[in-house]
Amino acid sequence: MTEVAAARRSRITPEREAELYEAVLDLLREVGYDALTMDAVAARTRSSKATLYRQWGGKADLVAKAVRHNKPGPSLEDLEDIDTGSLKGDLHALTLRSDDCEMEQNSALMRGLAMAMHGNPDLLRAFRDHLIDPEMAHFGRVLQRAIDRGEVHADNPAVGYVMHMMIGAFAARSLIDEQPPTQAFLLSYIDAVVLPALGVTTR
Repeated sequence: MTEVAAARRSRITPEREAELYEAVLDLLREVGYDALTMDAVAARTRSSKATLYRQWGGKADLVAKAVRHNKPGPSLEDLEDIDTGSLKGDLHALTLRSDDCEMEQNSALMRGLAMAMHGNPDLLRAFRDHLIDPEMAHFGRVLQRAIDRGEVHADNPAVGYVMHMMIGAFAARSLIDEQPPTQAFLLSYIDAVVLPALGVTTR
């Protein structure tokens, strides 16, 4: 029964799936998460609601998967592939996978979704399942390689807060400086804050 259900969900081609995700993100930017409806997605993409619910289950999972699919910067596979031989090199390589325009677009979209998550537990769950937990697991492997190389001590208390630092810098850039995050800002932040906190020398 599970195989039959999976086969039904897989009938949408990758090209059609990408088209649907792009339309979902366009609607999100236009109306926000709370005002987004499956009826609007169906109309925008010339799909039936039955198809959308059969494929994605509901609005929260559809939005989370659309963000994951179209997220600027490294995919989960990219995170796995990056291995420059040093933690600084890895963090810089991850940052350089997104250009400044992509970061600005992503920052604005994520601010709106972060607010929506406070009142929508289903959206928070979907983001944890499809984005947060998988990316933390892959990012943890980047840190583990640094520990295995002897760059970082395993008992360094900052190890558990690297993702918090990175996300915090991304979000606080617009809040404090009223500017979007940029490659130059994040690279400087990594060298000035993240690596020293982990005991990694940057010179």
